[in-house]
Amino acid sequence: MYKNLKEMTDYADRLNMTVGAFNMHNLEMLPDMIRAAKEVGVPIVIQTSIDTAKYIGYDVIVAVCKQMADNNLVDVALHLDHARDFDAIKDAIEAGYSSVMFDGSNLPFKENIAKTKAVVNYAHQRGVSVEGELGTIGGTEEGISVAEDDKEYTRPKDAVTFVSETGVDALAVGIGTNHGQFKSKTNVKVSLLKEIHSVVDVPLVIHGGTGVKEEDYSELINNGIRKFNVGTELLVNWTDTAKEKFGATEVNKSLRHNIIPCNEKVKEIVKHKLTLFMNIDSSLK
Repeated sequence: MYKNLKEMTDYADRLNMTVGAFNMHNLEMLPDMIRAAKEVGVPIVIQTSIDTAKYIGYDVIVAVCKQMADNNLVDVALHLDHARDFDAIKDAIEAGYSSVMFDGSNLPFKENIAKTKAVVNYAHQRGVSVEGELGTIGGTEEGISVAEDDKEYTRPKDAVTFVSETGVDALAVGIGTNHGQFKSKTNVKVSLLKEIHSVVDVPLVIHGGTGVKEEDYSELINNGIRKFNVGTELLVNWTDTAKEKFGATEVNKSLRHNIIPCNEKVKEIVKHKLTLFMNIDSSLK
């Protein structure tokens, strides 16, 4: 079924697992991402940036997600990631996206609250979930580089106020992760996550998931992470496979012979991550 993020994180919370949220960069990736979720037997969140949505078409992505969710008997949410533009958020919601993120992490605290709340009010009237962000994640975020020295960790006290005032359905937290990190792994601040989880009652979100050690997944899930974003790992592997296949092919060979292996690589990664996100060895809440 086609669902919103809140429905998915409620399910994840009951089973003490996390929902995998995967960034698509072209339409070719999308079907195998959903097929991966079907084969594992868990929900999936498909994410797009504003630029990807405009490139493909908001309505096209919505149509494919809805059709595949119904035909494959798998729960799918479609999420607009890291949006700072109210018009783009409105376009996504009107096209049928079931979830949006308003990223006000670059704004002063009070302005972040006010603008996030405005998005929540608009989205909730239309059955759409909203993710907010408090603190900043390092790396490159929507084309904007966040230096390590500029990275701001989420303060638990601020998180309480932010959640209470905005009514967000999920909160992305800054606990040491980095967007775009794939050549190394980061040391996440689990102690900070525990503090935040102890004082707020909304699902928490990891961004920059490619740079998180897989051995840390279970502890993060057990401390409130209910949405886990993965993007760079898919992009890098799709592109590496494409370079290999296109570099060795005849120019008149059908494109599908080069693109199918790229999509299959994405499917393999998504299945692996979704299996880990089930948190099988941990007890229910």
